[in-house]
Amino acid sequence: MSLPSSLASRLRLPLIAAPMLRVSGPDLVAAACRSGVIGAFPTVNARGAEQLDAWLTRIKARCAEAPGPVAPVCPNIIMRRQTTLDEDLQVLIRHRVEMVIASVGSPEAVIQPLHDIGCLVFADVASIRHAEKALAAGADGLILLTAGAGGQTGWANPFSFVRAVRKMFDGPIVLSGGMSDGAALWAARTLGCDLGMMGTRFIATPESLGADRYKSMLVDSRLDDVLLTQAFTGLDTNMLRPSIVAAGLDPQALQGKVSPERARELFSEHGREAHGPKRWVDIWSAGHSVSGVDRVLPVDELVDVLAGEYARARTQTAKLMQH
Repeated sequence: MSLPSSLASRLRLPLIAAPMLRVSGPDLVAAACRSGVIGAFPTVNARGAEQLDAWLTRIKARCAEAPGPVAPVCPNIIMRRQTTLDEDLQVLIRHRVEMVIASVGSPEAVIQPLHDIGCLVFADVASIRHAEKALAAGADGLILLTAGAGGQTGWANPFSFVRAVRKMFDGPIVLSGGMSDGAALWAARTLGCDLGMMGTRFIATPESLGADRYKSMLVDSRLDDVLLTQAFTGLDTNMLRPSIVAAGLDPQALQGKVSPERARELFSEHGREAHGPKRWVDIWSAGHSVSGVDRVLPVDELVDVLAGEYARARTQTAKLMQH
């Protein structure tokens, strides 16, 4: 594992609980870290720098109560949110966070200030070109967004993407997209990844900010219920078809290609023409891994399940090697 031992030694599983809009909050992050997986959250989930500061203080206090090693907290900065970027960055620096994910734009603007406090910067990328640019900007690690991720998704096949990036980069690689269980996590490790990232399964936990109806819908859904559409964000996004129907919309009648600006006008809470259902509030996302969600579990129990699956997959691989 090319992840620094100061971080890797504190992990029960080589896993990040994904940063999810309107889902990842302080309770979910703290529970993940206390259970031995990296807890990530978008800084925009906090309403301003003051609340972000309060969230990090709360997470730190909960983690301090843990009897054993605690995994790192990993805030996610959305680079195109220029109105809040500088303020959020200063909060992260004050808290001396150990890891940060930079997404939706070049990480260049935040790398040096974060490196000054010893923080690792992981860039979220969906293509080889973006990976090259992130590395040229000084990113310490790469998160490969592949087909099957919940919400705004990648398009690349994970087998091809990981191996192509491994040819040019020997640092930390995280695989994101469609990972449903511990066996998938072990497969990512054998493929050449240092960490995996799971989102959908962590939505279906009591600690997440997701609505109870959302969590129930995840339990009742399967891969075929995930719809790839640009209608709600202007970008390729995996959404739950049942939530679209429940919101009074016909999945077959959605607009094809729309701009992000037009999608914001129609489906954002602050959109000028948003008189109907709202994205993320009424219309929910899920990844292809939704077939792996069979119940709502507390985070610590979910990590126990994933750890058991991971161990069994390793054992099975050892048996295969013997033959």
